[in-house]
Amino acid sequence: MSDLLHRKLRQSDTLMELAGLITSTLDTREIRKRAIEAATCLVHAETGSLLLIDKETGELFFEVALGEKGDILKEIRLARGQGIAGWVAEKGEPLIIRDAVSDPRFFGGADEKSAFTTKNMVCVPVKTRDKALGVLQAINKKEGTFDDEDRAGLVALANQVAIAIENAGLFQELKETFYETSQALAETIEKRDPSTGGHTQRVMYYCMALGREMGLAESEVERLKLAAILHDIGKIGIRDSILLKNDRLDEAETEKMNEHAALGAGILRNVRKLLDIVPVVRGHHERFDGTGYPDKLKGEEIDPLARIIAVADAYDAMTNDRPYRRALSREAALDELKKGSGLQFDAEVVAHFVNVLPELVVNSED
Repeated sequence: MSDLLHRKLRQSDTLMELAGLITSTLDTREIRKRAIEAATCLVHAETGSLLLIDKETGELFFEVALGEKGDILKEIRLARGQGIAGWVAEKGEPLIIRDAVSDPRFFGGADEKSAFTTKNMVCVPVKTRDKALGVLQAINKKEGTFDDEDRAGLVALANQVAIAIENAGLFQELKETFYETSQALAETIEKRDPSTGGHTQRVMYYCMALGREMGLAESEVERLKLAAILHDIGKIGIRDSILLKNDRLDEAETEKMNEHAALGAGILRNVRKLLDIVPVVRGHHERFDGTGYPDKLKGEEIDPLARIIAVADAYDAMTNDRPYRRALSREAALDELKKGSGLQFDAEVVAHFVNVLPELVVNSED
């Protein structure tokens, strides 16, 4: 077998393996990171970068770059047609540059910022049939210089990257539409009671900050976001005479109002994609000491995300006016949370909320 044929087979096997890794996720950030790692591995380069086209300005920006200076490169933007990457994006043609500094199209700004020396490179367009997405670059061949086989391999990889980016974008659009639809449903229910306007948005805001403060995995943060949006959906089953009452509820009315947690869980149980937030919605009024509702769960029996919503929900309720009482101050509401720590609320969640609240207050005032 000739060396050229052997190399082609090896490159083909590597490409198939790397393309499989890239297309196996719908996380856009992970796709971009894997794309660079794949490019440098495929053509044995020192480093690489993925530049994407800003849909609004047409500029190229460093979405991902490998190496210690990667974060610095993310700050650089190239105008349409600027630099070798800009030329490739505009013309839609791949390039091999064997002496970067002597090429009149070379943009040295990235090297100046990163204290890196670009010697040679192969740059290929990342595009679908109807639109350009960006460019994929491999920089500084570890041995020798880039050749036609490297260019062909990188073009094939870029085609896989384009498909993965486009699929991930479509998935993200569907997910955002799903969240927006859920938010619209929650706000529609909320409009039945003008006194609670904005409650869902604020609870979601507090929950997102709490989830990140507590170091939840991104998948759990997303689950928390959806549960926070829909935590009061069961109020659709509470009649207006109770929901809109301008005075404190009597015992029988309170019992009816308390049914909203179980009603919400029942509604969501009919949607397969929402099954994993059912225990969160059902449990957001459980108390840590076991005296809550609807199931009188205690401590660790309560879903961890429900414990987060419980704190965010209580704080927002206390710090906003209701027809039968005035809002508490931020300090007074925090005192109430601290008093309920370990009794009504998970003490760990309360402690994290106390830590993160000053930052939330500053952000809300900006």
